[in-house]
Amino acid sequence: MAQQPPQNYGYMQQPIPIPQNGQHNNQGLVNGGYQQMNLPPNMNPVNPLKPPLTMPGQQQVPNITTSNVPLIQAPTSINYQNFQTNALYAGVNGSNSALSSRTSSPGIQQQNLAPNAAIPTSQLPPSKSYPSYQHLPGQQQMQSPVSMPPPLMNPQQQQSSSQFPMTPLSTNNSNVNNNNVSEASNNTQMPTNINPGPTLMPSSQLSGPPHLSASMANLTINSSVPNFPTQMPSSKSDQNLLNNNNLQTKQLQKRPMYPQQQQNPSMQPMNPSLQPMNPSMAVPQQPQQFQAMSPQQPFNNFPGPQQNVQQQPQQARENLQYQNFQQQPQPNQFPGSVVNQGFNKMWGRETIDLMQNRHVLPTTKVVSPPVKLNHQFHEATNCNPDIFRCTLTKIPESNSLLQKSRLPLGVLIHPYRDLSNLPVISCSTIVRCRVCRTYINPFVFFVDSKKWKCNLCYRINELPDEFQYDPVSKTYGDPTRRPEIRSSTIEFIAPSEYMLRPPQPAVYLFLLDVSSLAQQSGYLDIACQTIQEQLDNLPGDARAQVGFIAFNSAVHFYNIAENFNQPHEITVLEVDDVFLPCPDNLLINLKECRELINDLLQQLPKRFANEHDNKSALGAALQAALKLMNATGGRVTVFQTCLPNHGPGALQSREDPNNRSSKDVQHLGPATDFYKRLALDCSGQQIAVDLFLLNSQYSDLSTLSGISKFSGGSIHHFPLFNINKPQQVTEFQRDLTRYLTRKIGFESVMRVRCTRGLSIHTFHGNFFVRSTDLLSLPNVNPDAGFAMQITYEESLADVKTVCFQAALLYTSSKAERRIRVHTLCLPVTESLTEVMHSADQQCIVGLLAKMAVDRSLSSNLSDARDAFINATVDVFSAFKLAQNLPSGASGLIAPQNLSLFPLYILALLKQVAFRTGTSTRLDDRVFAMCQMKSLPLDQLIRYIYPDFFLLDSLFSDDTDKTDPPRLQLTAERLDSRSMFLLDNGVNMFVYVGSNANPSIIKNVFGKNTVNEIPDVCYNLPNLETPSNEALHDFINTLNEEKPFNPTIQIIRDTSPCRSLIVQYFVDDRNENSLSYYEFLQHLRTQVK
Repeated sequence: MAQQPPQNYGYMQQPIPIPQNGQHNNQGLVNGGYQQMNLPPNMNPVNPLKPPLTMPGQQQVPNITTSNVPLIQAPTSINYQNFQTNALYAGVNGSNSALSSRTSSPGIQQQNLAPNAAIPTSQLPPSKSYPSYQHLPGQQQMQSPVSMPPPLMNPQQQQSSSQFPMTPLSTNNSNVNNNNVSEASNNTQMPTNINPGPTLMPSSQLSGPPHLSASMANLTINSSVPNFPTQMPSSKSDQNLLNNNNLQTKQLQKRPMYPQQQQNPSMQPMNPSLQPMNPSMAVPQQPQQFQAMSPQQPFNNFPGPQQNVQQQPQQARENLQYQNFQQQPQPNQFPGSVVNQGFNKMWGRETIDLMQNRHVLPTTKVVSPPVKLNHQFHEATNCNPDIFRCTLTKIPESNSLLQKSRLPLGVLIHPYRDLSNLPVISCSTIVRCRVCRTYINPFVFFVDSKKWKCNLCYRINELPDEFQYDPVSKTYGDPTRRPEIRSSTIEFIAPSEYMLRPPQPAVYLFLLDVSSLAQQSGYLDIACQTIQEQLDNLPGDARAQVGFIAFNSAVHFYNIAENFNQPHEITVLEVDDVFLPCPDNLLINLKECRELINDLLQQLPKRFANEHDNKSALGAALQAALKLMNATGGRVTVFQTCLPNHGPGALQSREDPNNRSSKDVQHLGPATDFYKRLALDCSGQQIAVDLFLLNSQYSDLSTLSGISKFSGGSIHHFPLFNINKPQQVTEFQRDLTRYLTRKIGFESVMRVRCTRGLSIHTFHGNFFVRSTDLLSLPNVNPDAGFAMQITYEESLADVKTVCFQAALLYTSSKAERRIRVHTLCLPVTESLTEVMHSADQQCIVGLLAKMAVDRSLSSNLSDARDAFINATVDVFSAFKLAQNLPSGASGLIAPQNLSLFPLYILALLKQVAFRTGTSTRLDDRVFAMCQMKSLPLDQLIRYIYPDFFLLDSLFSDDTDKTDPPRLQLTAERLDSRSMFLLDNGVNMFVYVGSNANPSIIKNVFGKNTVNEIPDVCYNLPNLETPSNEALHDFINTLNEEKPFNPTIQIIRDTSPCRSLIVQYFVDDRNENSLSYYEFLQHLRTQVK
């Protein structure tokens, strides 16, 4: 009859053949990767070896030598039938108290000595000294190196780890005791006293990543383990002390691994070559069987397999004990053995000490952590992270677990991003869930060829027959061949039921400031010239319409009709109650009246050149625009150069130039809600307002920005603009050209759906929230990004994956109603360690920046700055708790995927939007905040922390040239013999050292020496030289995914313009802020 497993131990025995050659058999890995060897009858483990305490999906609890381990989180129920070989053996020999002494702790090395015999000194190397443990943090005096290896966790570490403030990270389940565990498992009560001892070779070193426990039951650890000497006895008194200590350890020494060995001491264990190893041993001294074993590829969220390691003969165990005693880890050796480091790297769980590694920026592009789905969706293509990404690539299964991680949960989306390869489908029926209205996507489940299950609400839906037709191959068959199932980003041409009214024509209305300050800036010439050049490139069909309104103290309309020889100007002086002077011909067809439009754009700059009207009736002009476009909707483009000071919405200056460097920044909020209310009225009529601010003095952007924020528009700022500054003229022309020619969607709405159990509670961006999950976007453009914070409605314990789907419904410039759908699928985890290692640092920084803007407006700037620092401290404290790291350590340990998090936070603190102590114009600060709220993530990261490259590799003579490496933004990287490039997304700076190679200067710039480069030099010359062409090619590569090409400025290291590039060196200390290393030191003192 087959051997029955012991009862009430949570032990499941699976017969697995053991190869005689000592090699590992991968076929023995069953039940999620756990292995159990089938012992012969004479080796049946009546009292099986007690492995370390392990919860499902968690790492083994290390051997602990102190008491009062703090409770982190206790599960409410645990089914021990699923524990396999790493379950806790409770109640050995019918005892419900502490584990019986007949069961040895795992890894304790046994010797068959007489009950009261002292250890023979002949077994100890007489002249061999052993490493001292007195320098290990918190180590007690050790007494005998033969009895057992020292504990893996010392008392000071336990005492330190219990000092972490548990209040912000605790949950309501923290009072769960062992009775709950016992009832859930139907076994005898879990023992509360454990005799500690070193573990066998951890399973995480053999297969799969270690699963660090984020929650464990209450344990009372027995600390009565004998102490050991720090070195071998060298005197008679020391020998007596050693002999006395044998009385304390004889109970541990006289108990064999298996009780059968008491009856048959000569019995040898099976496969003795598999020796238990201490986790601290180095790789070269591991047995060949361990070195040859390769980890089995686990499924998502499954723990690694446990290896059943047999006991070895007495002499082998004795020799191994001496080896283990010699090779204990040194102080500050983190994160453990070389094997642990190797597998941590393999499974994406690397850690880094930021205090020891200041230069953490990778030389290549920073990428988001990969999303690893389970086998069900391993072939499904997830959404491009540049379009749709989450702050966590593994979603915590509960809100309490998310709170423990101290990480924000949210998604960032770039819904209308320019795409070169976008599948577009035209069909009569768009397949959607009949309950939650989710669009069919690659992550649904097909019950059969006629039904599919929704991946958000899990309802079964009918599949229409036409869905089995593949439009690519033009055949009927498997529905998984459809583009909707093969792509996570797809666009549908919507049928008529998605239209409230027929698609309206593209309508563009320009509002031009013609006050005296506008004439002084000279912007009107550049604006009219650029508009005239780009009229043919405006998006739209043959029905596209344009209109023009100028304003100063009055509002000037322009009547343009086909039967007119020239445009007619109509002036309305009563701005308090503005009206439309004529019903028609204020908006005219672009194609039909092109000549008259050209004539108007040429005359406008001259028309107001000699007027000295210093008033600006912006509010009245906007009210007139709303009345003019009320029927069709469209886009209003406003050019403003001064503070609106006349008519509705008139403002007064609120900025005090003497307080620009104050830490208490005032007037970040609007002075009036006039422009916000007007924006909401425009949004209701499908009108978006875009603002170009070209001011030479304070214009109260904090109030004016509301007209664009709440109407789905965009904001462009050109401070101190003047036509006599060529660089500003170039930037204005570039931005305006991009603005006029980029794609546009009209009458847009966007809804983001998520898996049942999650919901969206906060939105960030320029829009109006029409309902709880519906955003009103009168216009949508490819340069706008959005963010949403996610909250929990219920636990996700029964869910393996979570999906988010964003659907953007808009009218294209060709009058087509379209739906662009993006779907993101992420796995769910119950492990705190996996949550921490799945964090997307760039996405988190992007979300925190948007949240900080809201905090600055609702509270004050100081609170927003404190929130940045507190968020960083909380994350590192949570990771320290998850890793069970000792408090008071000299390092600042972070997961590799969060290594840049403090660097980005420091850069945010030094950004124009959040910096203090530096003279900053209020309009500049507000514009920077607007950029934080609306920029897509890739542009936002470059805006926060620009790219800095060393260009020497481009000019080398090597045939295999490599791309220039990225450098951190610090002046210590500068070299007078080299050339550098800084790219912030808007401008590029080429920095030339004074001792650069003259031949390179000649080939790149066409100058004989560096000093011939002028102090103010823009644009890179085009020369037919390899060096010049290589630099141009590299710059073109950087600009491939940008909305426009940045302007290039060349700076000598001795030029007065050097400060333009030095201001971006956020790693360095300045008079008002810390350096990066000082910031790390501050964080280290705050992390508990």
